[in-house]
Amino acid sequence: MLLNCGQPLLRHTDVPPRVIENFILTGYRFPNYSLRDCLLSAFRPTNETGNFWTHFLPVFIFAYYFVEVFGWNGAPGSSAPFFYPLWNYFMGVFCLLMASSMAHLLNSMSLVVREVCFFVDYGTISAYTVGSSLAYYYYIHPRAGVADKGALNDTFSGVRDGGDGAALTPDLSVFFETLYIPSAFVVAIICILSCCNTRQRWRQHRYIIRTLVFLLPFLVSSTPIFYRLLSGSPHSAASSSSSSTMSRFFYRHCLWLLASALFNISKLPERLAPGRFDIWGHSHQWFHCCTFLSILDELHMIKAEVRAILLHPDLVLPPNSLSRLSGPTLSSTYGVMLLLQTAIVSIILWFSWRANRLYGPQGDQLDKERRKTQ
Repeated sequence: MLLNCGQPLLRHTDVPPRVIENFILTGYRFPNYSLRDCLLSAFRPTNETGNFWTHFLPVFIFAYYFVEVFGWNGAPGSSAPFFYPLWNYFMGVFCLLMASSMAHLLNSMSLVVREVCFFVDYGTISAYTVGSSLAYYYYIHPRAGVADKGALNDTFSGVRDGGDGAALTPDLSVFFETLYIPSAFVVAIICILSCCNTRQRWRQHRYIIRTLVFLLPFLVSSTPIFYRLLSGSPHSAASSSSSSTMSRFFYRHCLWLLASALFNISKLPERLAPGRFDIWGHSHQWFHCCTFLSILDELHMIKAEVRAILLHPDLVLPPNSLSRLSGPTLSSTYGVMLLLQTAIVSIILWFSWRANRLYGPQGDQLDKERRKTQ
């Protein structure tokens, strides 16, 4: 994995302040790499190599576990409306992992490209939170499910009332059916605006702000899970293992998220030995690993609920219960994500324009200085 891309690696004293990472002293790429140099640097030990691979390789691991769902007995075709939320979740995770890995690989092309790379990274994280919310809403929501076996390819619009605690109160019913997805949407917009702003202001506390700002979408998105944990499984008593499986994966999901936050804020272990973890083992690599493990447990949690629904498709709402949860449609899943992506792209373009005004002249000056030294 050692290739010479034609550019020397530099110390933190030889690169622009915008490029310097706390407690990372060596292994920096010059911020005027060509596209070819950036791609080759994936196979060269730099302080970004581990950041690239720790989110690029997980793309294939995630895809492997994801496609397993479509081979289950009783599962509808992969293009059925039943799987619309799951595909949106997949797109959210796939874009997050790819954008993160590419941001770390390509960010040394220029100061402006560096900013744009991480704006896109923040945008995909925000989109992922809404993708998760759609999956939670249609698979983990206390009223999620299918009305009958013949409905799997058209809709899944009823849930089973499996116990005394599974029925929603009217107030919570209004929140879930009217405000849950819009709330996740708005919070995602707040997150990308806040994170993009930390690259142009609030620099001193940027890691704390970026970490804490994503606590809000976690709390909003996980509302159906919190309700399930407090009220019990909506499935029949025979399938009560569904709730225990869900809770186990959710607690592990939370544990990995907590670990990733601690690594991102503390900057351990490089804080304890600056220079020793410049290439391998620094906090951002551990942050990536813990983040992916949290996503993997989240996927297993969602799959457990999908399996529970597929195994009990004939359980329906009792006649006197509250209104059923509407099944997924193109507009309620792909339409929501398309609208969100349009808003995210607009925000990224705005911040990119500002970044070009701020750092474009600096990049041109760095390029001139590099040419003089060649």
